[in-house]
Amino acid sequence: MHVLAFRHVPFEDAGLIAPALEARGIELVYSDAFQDADAQPDWRSAAGLLFMGGPMSANDGLPFIRREIAILEAALAAGRPVLGICLGAQLLARALGARVYRNPVKEIGWAPVYWTEAALRDPLFGGLRSPETVFHWHGETFDLPEGAERLAWSDTCRNQAFRAGSNAYGLQSHLEVTPDMISAWCREDANSADVRELPVPIDPNAHAADIARLAATVFDRWAGLIAEGV
Repeated sequence: MHVLAFRHVPFEDAGLIAPALEARGIELVYSDAFQDADAQPDWRSAAGLLFMGGPMSANDGLPFIRREIAILEAALAAGRPVLGICLGAQLLARALGARVYRNPVKEIGWAPVYWTEAALRDPLFGGLRSPETVFHWHGETFDLPEGAERLAWSDTCRNQAFRAGSNAYGLQSHLEVTPDMISAWCREDANSADVRELPVPIDPNAHAADIARLAATVFDRWAGLIAEGV
């Protein structure tokens, strides 16, 4: 059993999702658009699909962006478990017919998210404390797809997390990050313009223990859904 992860840049990998999958005996296999933009990954053999972040837009006319949206549409129709992170959540929203557009402000760094009433009943987010301080790095957002349930919001971004049906989740913020990942992101040329705009430097360790605890809960639950064949 394996999860197929769509990675768009080498520095945005599964992070804290990987140990949750490993603990359930689920292999993590990457499909890397930055290495082969023409790859045709065999998503149908995967027990679940994971779509990671990246500095590009879900609105870009890049071939791999169009291909991943088509894969998402097919996977949703097949009832395959899907998790989208940041760009991945925006791709999922587009596959569900929702609009992706510029957020009023860029959310970069540590900031709280608040769970909705729907999240209290959700298989992944039920029982979590509110608010939780998590890590953000995005300039775009999305409308809530028709029929989806909004699970989280922040002070500057209304749609932070949603569930569509019983097995498709989009998370705008990054619950998967480690301090090493955050430090690496801050050094990347692709992120240099964002870093220069920050009023104060990001402390990668500021809420590392809290996000590790949160990630262990949420991603173990997601891995459990996959292991149970939901």
